[in-house]
Parts: sequence; C-alpha cells; structure tokens
Amino acid sequence: MPVHYQLDDRHLVRIVIDRPERRNALDLFHFAELAAAWRRFDADPDAWVAIVTGVPGSFCSGADLRDFIPLAQRLAAEGRSEFEGIPLSVGTDGVLLTLEIYKPIIAAVDGPCLAGGMDLLGGTDIRLATPSATFGLPEPTRGLMADGGTTARLPRQIGWPAAMELLLTGRTVRADRAFELGLLNEVVPGDELEERAVQWAREIAANAPLAVQATKEAVLRGLSAPNGLAGAYEVEAKIGRRLLKTDDVTEGLHAFVDKRAPQWRGR
Repeated sequence: MPVHYQLDDRHLVRIVIDRPERRNALDLFHFAELAAAWRRFDADPDAWVAIVTGVPGSFCSGADLRDFIPLAQRLAAEGRSEFEGIPLSVGTDGVLLTLEIYKPIIAAVDGPCLAGGMDLLGGTDIRLATPSATFGLPEPTRGLMADGGTTARLPRQIGWPAAMELLLTGRTVRADRAFELGLLNEVVPGDELEERAVQWAREIAANAPLAVQATKEAVLRGLSAPNGLAGAYEVEAKIGRRLLKTDDVTEGLHAFVDKRAPQWRGR
C-alpha cells in the first residue's frame, strides 16, 4: 500500500507516504488511504503522537495532476461529488483540513513538499526538514489556487508577508528559507531526520496524553472562537475544567508528591 501505518509500543504512530514514482503525488484512492490512516490514528486511544513522512527523497507533492485534477473537473461537470464510492472531499480529509484531530502530529520532510503537500504540512504541529527539502505553492502557475486550507492557515501560522511570498509567487524555496519564514521548527541533516522526529515525539509522549490533546484543542478552537480573545479564554477555561476530572491529573499530582515518574493511562 502506498500509505503505511505503524504503531509502536511507546504510543508513536508513523505514517509513511510511499509513491516515489510520482514524487508522492496522490490520486483519489491514495488520498482515501491517507485519510483512513488519520482516522485510525485519531480513534486509537493507544496512539498518542504521529509522525508523517515520505519515503526518502519525497514528502508529498500534492494531488497527482495527471489523475486527480481531471477527475475532479469531470465530476464537477457532471454534478457528482464522488467516484467509485469515494467522495472527492476525501482529499481535504487527507491533508487534515476537515478532520478535527487534537493529537499532536509531527512532519518529517525530505524532498518536495508542494501544493497539497503544503496543505498537509499546515495541518501538522511540529515540522522538521532536511536541507534538501523544498517547499512551494505552485498552484497559481497552473491556473489554480491553494484551496486545501493553506490560504486560511498559512497567514495565521507564519504571518502575512511570509505567507503571501509563498502564495502569490508560486516559487519553490529550500528548507533554509522555509525556516527563516517560520514554516519549520528545525532543519536537520538527512541522516538524522527520522531520529530527530522520534526524539520530538518521545518528548511530547512523555507528557499526559489527555493534557497534550486538550492543549491542542484549546489552541485550535480558540483561534476560531466567536468574540475573539474573550471567546478563546472561554474555550480554554471550559477545556481546562474538563481536564481536571481525568485520572491522569490525580496521577500527575501523586507522582509529583512521590517524586517518581508518572504512569499516564490516558483517562
């Protein structure tokens, strides 16, 4: 299968896109596989952190223009929204636009991260890349726009000037420039990418999983809360009160008093 899913015994999921012959470009069926992997991760209480990556030399170069876009045009002309039982909207699920996942997701990027790959990157929380990774939104050069969430997410994540540089020019930038623009957390040597991504994942997974998920939920829901900052404060307070009822809060307090490592149970 072009999308691999692996859960280890330390609550870490690795999702690997494996279609190097198309630079990890995805057609409708592969978007469906990626979306299914995200749903599996979200539904599994033993899965606490995910790393999404590609086979070496490729991350994701977006939708396969030779397959996905012609199919989308045909379905639109026919007034249809699915093909062989797969809804066209599965593409937005695949790039984490229409799925609400509050578990943390780490991107480990090597090779091209373009178009829909950038949409996918925008749905992740921690982002690492090799020096040879490239980033770009070439849609305007093909008569399209980055409509997989990037026009909404990117200005909120890296600021207006940096976002518009990528959105309007269609240029491709290397990892060092992407880091300067605030798109990445780290640029690491290629042979250290997987190890460093796992280190980030382990550091996050050492924390109480429900607390981590509540934090991400508060951030995401707060950004879209009505009444601006006041609404975000209300969201934060509500989620914080809910978290106080969990067993892990009690365990965290007992571990602090006993001067021992906590044993999180995710409940």
